[in-house]
Parts: sequence; C-alpha cells; structure tokens
Amino acid sequence: MHLHQPPTTQAPPRSTILRRGVFWVLLLSGFLWFFSDPAATESRAAKASSPEDIAAPSGDDHASLLLRNGRFYTVSTPAIVDGSMVVQNGRIAFLGATEEALRWAGPQTQILELEGRAVTPGWIDAHSHLLNLGAALEQADLHGASTYEEVIARLQSAAAGLPAGSWVEGRGWDQNDWPKTDFPHHQALSEALPNHPVWATRVDGHAVLLNARAMAELELDDSVVNPSGGLYLRDDQEGLSGVLIDNAIDAVASRRPAAEPQDLSRQLVAAAHHCLERGLTTVTDMGLHQAGLDAYQQLDETNQLPIRSSVYLTDHAPLLERWMSQGTRWDEDLRFMVRGIKLYADGALGSRGAALVEPYSDDEGNLGLLTSSGAHMEDVARRALDAGFQVGVHAIGDRGGLVVLDALERAFGGKPQPQARFRMEHAQVMRLADIQRLAQLGIIASMQPTHATSDMPWAGARVGDHRLEGAYAWRKVLDAGGRLALGSDFPVERAAPLLGFYAAVTRQDLEGEPADGWLPQERLSRAEALRGFTLDAAYSLFLEEELGSLDVGKRADLVIFAQDPMSVATQELPTIAIDWTLVEGEIAFARGESPES
Repeated sequence: MHLHQPPTTQAPPRSTILRRGVFWVLLLSGFLWFFSDPAATESRAAKASSPEDIAAPSGDDHASLLLRNGRFYTVSTPAIVDGSMVVQNGRIAFLGATEEALRWAGPQTQILELEGRAVTPGWIDAHSHLLNLGAALEQADLHGASTYEEVIARLQSAAAGLPAGSWVEGRGWDQNDWPKTDFPHHQALSEALPNHPVWATRVDGHAVLLNARAMAELELDDSVVNPSGGLYLRDDQEGLSGVLIDNAIDAVASRRPAAEPQDLSRQLVAAAHHCLERGLTTVTDMGLHQAGLDAYQQLDETNQLPIRSSVYLTDHAPLLERWMSQGTRWDEDLRFMVRGIKLYADGALGSRGAALVEPYSDDEGNLGLLTSSGAHMEDVARRALDAGFQVGVHAIGDRGGLVVLDALERAFGGKPQPQARFRMEHAQVMRLADIQRLAQLGIIASMQPTHATSDMPWAGARVGDHRLEGAYAWRKVLDAGGRLALGSDFPVERAAPLLGFYAAVTRQDLEGEPADGWLPQERLSRAEALRGFTLDAAYSLFLEEELGSLDVGKRADLVIFAQDPMSVATQELPTIAIDWTLVEGEIAFARGESPES
C-alpha cells in the first residue's frame, strides 16, 4: 500500500490508476431508469454504501485508491459521511466506515490520509469560457484598475519589449471603478501607444477599447455604420471614441490576426490547470468557433486535456448546420463534449447593452441592445430540439429575458420541455412573472453569484429600486420551482468557485460589505450553493448520472479542502486552500506540486 500524508512542502506522487471500469459502466447503464428518479438516487446513496450490500473484493480486484478518515459531503443522502472512500477503476466503489473501507486495500492500493479533511464532489462551473481564460492569462490584466491612467500604464508595461506593430491585448477594465465613470476615449491611449495596435476588452467582454493604430488596421473610420445589436461609440464631434459594444465587436473581430493552433492548445492546457488548482473538475466553454473546437479535439485525441469541458457552439450558421447534421459529441471519457449551442439575446448591464423593458434609470431613453431577434432564437431552438442539442441563451436585461422566454415557448410548442434542459444564461434582471415562467417551462437558470457582488455598487443606479426585486434573484428562482446551475463566467469573474460559494451565501464583497448582504433575501444556504456548483450544475450539462455527488458508481471527481467550507466562518471561505483535486480517481492537482507540462 502507498500511504499519502497530507501535503506540507512536498505533495504526494501522482496516481497511475486506470480511468474507467467496464463493470461500473454496465451497471450504471443497466439501472439508468432507477437512477433517473431523485428519490431513487437518495435511496441508492444510502444502500450502496452499506457493507452488507457491497462485498469487499479480493485478489486483483482491490481498490486502486482509498481516501481514509475524511468528512465527505455527498450532495445526496446521507448528506455527510464521516469515514473513508474506496475508488476502483476511477469510480466510487464504497463510502462508509473506515474499518469496512480498509477491507478493500491491497498491496497496490494508494492511500490518501485525510485526517478529517472535508471532501466534496468536484466543482462544476456551469457557465465559463476556458479558452478565453487561457488567452487572458497571457494578456495584460486590467482588473481592478482604479483609473483610466492605470489601464494605460498596464498596457504600456505589456507592450515593453514587443516589436513595433505587434498587437497589445488586455482584459478587465471597468469604467464603473474610476472616479469618472464615463466610457474612455482613445486619445490618451493612442498618444501613449502610437506604435502598437491595442485591443483592450472590458471586464464583461461586451465592450472593447481600441487605440488609433488598431482602428486604422481594422479599417474603422468615422463613416462606419452601427450594425444591428451593436454600437461604435462617438465623441461630441461625432468621431469614433474607440469603444465598440456588442455586435460592433463581432463586425471587426475577424480582421485581427488569428491565433495559431499551437497557441490555442497551450492556452487551453494552462487554463485547465488554473481551474484544477481552484477545485474545478468540470467547466464549460460557452460559444466556440471551429478553431477552438479543433484545439480541443487535438488535445483530447492525445490525452492532454486534464479537465472535463462541455463546449457550446457559437451562433454561426455554417458551424451550426455542420454540427446539427453530424450530431453531438459525447465520448465515454467525458473530457471533451459538444452538446450545446450558445445564443445571445442582449448585451451586458455594465456597458448598458442589456435590453430593458423600460429605459435605464441612469441613461434616459436607452433601452439597451437586442443582439438577436426572437424569430432567430426560435428557429435555432426548434432545429436544436430536432438534432438533440441543448440551447443556452445569454439574457441579462428583463427585455432580453422576456424575448428569450417568448421565443423558447414558441419553439416548445407552448408546452414545458424540461427534458431538453434549455438554459437561460445569467438571468440577471427579470420581471417577477418571468421568473415563474422560467420555472414553468423547465428552463434552467444558469447564474453566477459573483456577478451580483461585482455589480452591486452600481446595479441599482442602472435599473432603479423597483427592478431590483427581480435582480440576481437566486432564491426566487428556487422558490418558483426552478433549477439553479451556478458558475462564474470566467474570465469575466475569477475562476475560483469558492468566491462564488462565498457570494452565494453572503451576498457581500470580500471586505464583508454590506453588513447584512446586498438584497439579502436572495441568499442561498451552503447546502444549496454546494448543490448549485455540483449536482445541479451537472444536471444542466446532462452529467448528473456520472458526476455531481458522491454516490457509489459515479466517477471519482473530488476536491479535498484544507478547511471545511461547510463549517468555517463565512469570511474565511474565499481563502480556503485546496489540498487535492482528483479527476476520475487520479490526482490532477496537489498543493505544493507543479502541474505536469
């Protein structure tokens, strides 16, 4: 037996465990009808962990991994198990008393000694952008810049040493954090960086700032016309300010130099390790073009993708037509899955592109932007239903949400279609009646807790107090009978699910403000938040039979914490260290150990 002590300065060596077991796959498929019922799932968790129901193996059938003396949060029934877990062929074979678990140990069994540490299912980010995160890790980080001058200084630093004419990119600026909260003008940036084209993406990804050199290379001048669902912002003299919003970005994005395939592969792997270090074992990639899909496929075929990723196709007609004709990708190893289609109804609240029923409270006459028509969303949804694809629609404003619900209800033939598991992404500001409709139609609310705590300083000014009743309304979604899948939208927010967990249960910033939480009636319990980041996130991706809870037979995707996130003081939640992250029974991250290249 290989005994692994808790990590100090040296982390334990990596496991060489087999990734899958035919026996458990057959067992799962044979009882699929039983597992699909929630009540049966609870019964399964209780019964399958009983030693009288599972006999310990002998000979060559010993456990490959044993996690000894931990506190296991199952996200099913029983909710907490103090004891040990047995992993065999990448799946959970037993969870219960330590003395029973030790019966599974053999000479080759790897043992992780937990010393009472908390263990949860691997966390799942139901809405994220893995490839964009990889790119952001290589760009100038503009998050938290308190002035426009600081943004410029960071971009200048990124340009230092680069050949003249090469592009400088950054992400994360937010004019709401500056003393003057107007959108920036390119003039100061153009003067500071005259020899490099600059592409600086706003924190939400729905606005971009260009300098004069970039606009020249993209062939943008004052005569350009706003596209449908997009804006080229202008100054008082009707000249381009350098800020592009929503569909105006898409109109010129293809004119930029394309990333090379090796760049995309490198960025994906780096982003995957970044997520594993933070306890994420499954992520999403919302809205990919063919080049990104090719990078995923190459990594998957060469077994270089260390994380599970469920990919959503971007709304590009030839791409959708090709994939709908060939069908979804759903490999047995569940590393690279393509089953979803990402649509957009509107823009973002921070850039006043979210579509509202009534004008913005701080911008008279502005109703935001509808970036797609209801007819288009209905058409794609109908075709997706026929082809077996899932649709997730970005909707942030209440008018955006209304248009989405109308379009999907028409596509559903006026009847709920919960089995399709269509999703509304963000659902940030909704009419109260539409929250009820969302649940009644069986549409999943895919929401991001840290959006609420990032936006709370200025969201009220955007929409007014009366619309805050339906803003970031996680509790109202659950009370209406809806299902909540939680995520982060990284790299818009940080790829750190504990920050989302903290925001969900406190609705406070990292300084603990406001003292009672912002709109505190929408807080979640820790159990609800954990479920939203595990089992319900898995459900939103059609993965609940394989992932999301610590039930016997499921894949052993696990997170082992240095402190217990279910019991520590709330202010400690954001800084809890992760000691191990396991994907299918293999150690994918160990604290103190560098990731494999």
